[in-house]
Amino acid sequence: MTLSNLINLMVKIVIQKKIKDFNKVINVDGDKSLSIRSLLIGSQSYGICKIENLPKSEDVLSTINGLRKLGIKIIFRNKNCYLYGNGLNGFNYKKNIIINAGNSGTFARLLLGLLVKSPFSIKVIGDKSLSRRDFQRIIYPLEQFGAKFFSNHKKNLPLKIIGSDYLRPIYYYEKKGSAQCKSSVILAAMNTPGKTIINAKKSRDHTELFLKYLNLPIKISQTKKFDRIELTGEKQFKSFHYIIPGDISSSAFFIVLTLLLKNSELKIKDVNINPSRIGFIKIINKMGAKVKFLNKRKIYGEQIADIYVKSRKNFKPINCPVELNSNAIDEFLIIFLLASKASGVSSFKNLEELDKKESPRLKLASQILKKIGVKIKLGKGSIKIFGNPNLTLNKNILIKDYYKDHRIFMTSVIAALSLGGKWTIEDMESHKSSFPSFISILKKIGYKFQ
Repeated sequence: MTLSNLINLMVKIVIQKKIKDFNKVINVDGDKSLSIRSLLIGSQSYGICKIENLPKSEDVLSTINGLRKLGIKIIFRNKNCYLYGNGLNGFNYKKNIIINAGNSGTFARLLLGLLVKSPFSIKVIGDKSLSRRDFQRIIYPLEQFGAKFFSNHKKNLPLKIIGSDYLRPIYYYEKKGSAQCKSSVILAAMNTPGKTIINAKKSRDHTELFLKYLNLPIKISQTKKFDRIELTGEKQFKSFHYIIPGDISSSAFFIVLTLLLKNSELKIKDVNINPSRIGFIKIINKMGAKVKFLNKRKIYGEQIADIYVKSRKNFKPINCPVELNSNAIDEFLIIFLLASKASGVSSFKNLEELDKKESPRLKLASQILKKIGVKIKLGKGSIKIFGNPNLTLNKNILIKDYYKDHRIFMTSVIAALSLGGKWTIEDMESHKSSFPSFISILKKIGYKFQ
């Protein structure tokens, strides 16, 4: 066997049969959004932070490696992390630092908010997928603080940032519903004297809740569509102990898998059910999923619960409320799969943000649905899915050239395990960027990969 053939065998997965019904209790990897935030915020604290249940995903490892380049001591073993913070702006800045964010838009964008005081130019790079993504949305507000950017097109990676000793607080109007943009501005405000005010379209609020848990001077007032955030900067804070709950975005794949089988039940323990993250649950419950939250409690300001789901026979189509979009933006691929089994036409609109992710997800999702025999109508930022409750497959499906998007890989695996057919899915390593335990959990619930 040649080396090239061996490499091909290593990077693709072949699924030739459906998974058998199961009744299991599982844990999924720690929440990626909270993991990256805990590391970045911890880097600004004073003392030793202990962060538990940190996933060994590539995005988290990129964050750890990047902070180490900035002089932050981090010990990471067995999902436990000890981070030695030096206080606000406690990075050890050096000339010619290059930080590779890999595939993580969260790390790259939030980190830039912490670099607004860098006395030297710092270069941030990423992989091919991340380098296609829009960074102008971050550059603009950070320039208002006083930072300077250097980029060929002034909207993509690679780019360079140099900070300022004369930062000024800003008034920022975040209109896209991007938690990454909002959080980057919040982190910049932490190192800026005076009061920064943000009017932000509703999006996940992990950063705000984290700072409230740490008793930092942050004030939040809410309207139906926007949150007003006021943060007074340059307030030192002590290190913390934080346990990362399970990731609801990772849970989504196993929830839909269970729903699509004939006689299965699943409990997923200790999952983050932050109200800004459960748009996925609200959408699929409107379709008849009847997912339940058990043992609900609040830890570190975040709402945690066990998730219980069992198989359902019939799913209703949905005219998806656009107000749920930002709270389910990472889960739409797997929602589309469920809609393909609904008894009618499901409509989704105002999803332009999907194409700002790791890949043009709306376009690629439509291509995959067509491959499995689902009729769709694709518009600008919209899709109609003509569901077929009797959809099963008995043909060969090849999934490739999808920009190594981890969510496309995992959605394709769930489709293969629930619909049948022979699937060959390339770039199987892609799931490790966010959910390294994905395959091992499938093995735990009973699937035997060849």
